[in-house]
Amino acid sequence: MSLNNISLTGLGWTPFFADQVRDDEKHLTPARISEVRRDVVLAHSADGLQELITPPDMPVSKLAVGDWVLARSENRVERVLERKTLLSRRAAGHDARSQLMAANVDVLFITSSCNADFNAARLERYLVMACSAGCTPVLVLTKADLEDPAPYIPLAQDLQPGLAVIALNAKDPASVAQLADHWKPGETAALLGSSGVGKSTLTNALTGSTGDDAPLTAAIREDDAKGRHTTTTRNLYPALNGRWIIDTPGMRELQLLDAQDGIGAVFADLEELATQCKFRNCAHSGELGCAIGAAISAGDITADRLQRWQKLTQEDALNTETVHEARSRGKATTRDQRRSVEEAASRKGKHKKRR
Repeated sequence: MSLNNISLTGLGWTPFFADQVRDDEKHLTPARISEVRRDVVLAHSADGLQELITPPDMPVSKLAVGDWVLARSENRVERVLERKTLLSRRAAGHDARSQLMAANVDVLFITSSCNADFNAARLERYLVMACSAGCTPVLVLTKADLEDPAPYIPLAQDLQPGLAVIALNAKDPASVAQLADHWKPGETAALLGSSGVGKSTLTNALTGSTGDDAPLTAAIREDDAKGRHTTTTRNLYPALNGRWIIDTPGMRELQLLDAQDGIGAVFADLEELATQCKFRNCAHSGELGCAIGAAISAGDITADRLQRWQKLTQEDALNTETVHEARSRGKATTRDQRRSVEEAASRKGKHKKRR
């Protein structure tokens, strides 16, 4: 795909975004964010790749790779259009804030190697994020050429009812082509997973990049199947056959936020069983008439899956409450500061009149 001669439709522009442009904004240029830097963003438009600045009241942290914006002729972002989907998490560390990861993603390819990297608890977190955002999740088991994927496929399928699972060799174009069954031309996919699982190798295959143009890749450590971070920023790349791909850095930590809908989708089996418990406030810890306990005893589900469901539910509730409280404090502080400025200006005006 030539980036010097590309239509808005080729960038993923659909009626969902076009209908948001007001009559008084027809002169503005639609552009799609491809990279968020420290103080500017890079964006694709029908005129090619351009560097955009944001107004003082719009820090770049409020933009995500994949966003559609309307830009002025002086290369300044005027407005961010409503997102179709949004991948976000609670920021790593002690900051009580939300971190945007990618926007307007149709399909989320969640990657895990067929080795010690496979971790059910971590993968469930990714699945919850995808479902909360409104993306279609597809679990991709990489390095199928190095390890037998057969033992991992049923484990992956048990993570979410109806989950699509694909095992592939990221270095084999024919193997990678399987992803096209879940990713239509014009759609945007994102790759998510820990370091060393082959995301950059997969990006190379999906974009047709080779040699110096290919994103950097690095080998994993054989002792623990973990790799080094080779992708350090999120980037939107044109993929083969009119598709788009967002590669993301490997994540060491994923704290959920506002993810109750996603938890309900991933653990739909447990939530359905919970409605069959004898008592509405059943804690699923051995109570009489607990449907989940009966399912565990029958071998239909595992106790580990129940514990992971409960842990994610509690974590999401705590993080959501904490971030919302921080936002409320921030809004209150801003109002107080604005009031102080207005009161000072009023006192100054009265003083001038007396003089």
